[in-house]
Amino acid sequence: ISEDGLMIASALPAHIEEGRVAGMSATLLSLGTRASLELERGDVREVLVRGTEGYVVMLSAGQGTLLMVLTNSVAKLGLIFLDMRRAVDDIKSVL
Repeated sequence: ISEDGLMIASALPAHIEEGRVAGMSATLLSLGTRASLELERGDVREVLVRGTEGYVVMLSAGQGTLLMVLTNSVAKLGLIFLDMRRAVDDIKSVL
C-alpha cells in the first residue's frame, strides 16, 4: 500500500474492498506518525490495531510504501512481526 492510500498489491479476502483498506491504512499511518511526533516518541516503526477478531499490523516498507497484515485473535505477534520484517526486506529489494 502506498502512503498516499493506493493499493499496490493485495491478497485480501474477497469481501474486503481494497480501495477502502488502502485509504484507511494511509489514514492510520498518518495519525500514528502525528501522534508519535507530538508525543515525542520518534519515528513510527509500526501501527497495531487489536480488535476482538484479530489484529491489523502495518510496517513501513520503504520508499513511501507500507505492508499491512490481518491476523486472527490468537496470532503470535512476535512471529508476525518477524515474518513481516523479512517480507519488508524482500519488498525493499525490488522497489
